[in-house]
Amino acid sequence: MHKTVFLNAAKINFDGNLNFSPLESITEITLFDHSNHDEILERVKGHQVVITKELPLPGELLRQFLPDVKLICEAGTGFNNIDIAAATEKGITVCNVPGYSTEAVAQLAITFMLNFCSSLIQQQYMIKDGNLSNFSKHLQVPHVEMQNKTLGILGAGSIGRQVIKIARAFGMNVLTYSRTPKRWDDPAVQSVSLEELLQQSDFVSIHSPLTTETKYLIDRSKLKLMKPTAFLINTARGAIIKEEDLIPALQNGEIAGAALDVQDPEPPRPDNPLFTMDNVILTPHIGWQTIESRQRLVNLLAQNINAFKQGKPLNTVN
Repeated sequence: MHKTVFLNAAKINFDGNLNFSPLESITEITLFDHSNHDEILERVKGHQVVITKELPLPGELLRQFLPDVKLICEAGTGFNNIDIAAATEKGITVCNVPGYSTEAVAQLAITFMLNFCSSLIQQQYMIKDGNLSNFSKHLQVPHVEMQNKTLGILGAGSIGRQVIKIARAFGMNVLTYSRTPKRWDDPAVQSVSLEELLQQSDFVSIHSPLTTETKYLIDRSKLKLMKPTAFLINTARGAIIKEEDLIPALQNGEIAGAALDVQDPEPPRPDNPLFTMDNVILTPHIGWQTIESRQRLVNLLAQNINAFKQGKPLNTVN
């Protein structure tokens, strides 16, 4: 039986509620809650499969792995934490787990939009400050419908498509931008240029992977294209937005607000201005963290490893 080590299992099992029996049924698995740089080399010895979750595996470390290691499973979608070229040099297959959190991340993106439409955060701030005037006078914050608003989707992969599906149920019109333009059967969904999407959208939701092409894709010049009434949502990777350009755009009212489940870096520094801004919603990268998504992740990791054992690897990225 293959031997597998999960170097930072607490990253997904932080509450102790996950069932690892799907993995235990196909491989002899050792779980470590956390592993630092110095512990990794010792812990991978004698294991054919290494599982990590957003744990940096730089080239200088991977090149020291013993030949025992044949497969690295990234327990998630993004694999920018792994030096893929170095793994390939060592003859190590790298696979990821796309799609395990599609529903959860899409749900969060839509939740952000609903919050902005109803100004829920601002209303709670008023109550916390002892201002109950919304209850005794007229409503003093924006309150609009999602119907007929335009949603711009950057990256029309599985998560982007799920957001589109929900948005269309709300009656939204959708513009999409991706590296390979897609054809849509629904006339209310169109592929456009990035510039058109930013200029026309009431909400812009990012669902692209972080690559050399998408790093800082949304910078000062792109933010200036957006409507001053538009909201920016990022549930993908923090570095797709150039944060030092986003902060003044929010402070100066160049866009209406932002909801960021991901930041650059993570966690943000405690003195980051985003923490104190009324037009910003920050969450600590929770999009993938529902119990359903995390259990699905364990099940799909087992499928990846089992397929690799049978000589038919799934979801390989090198």
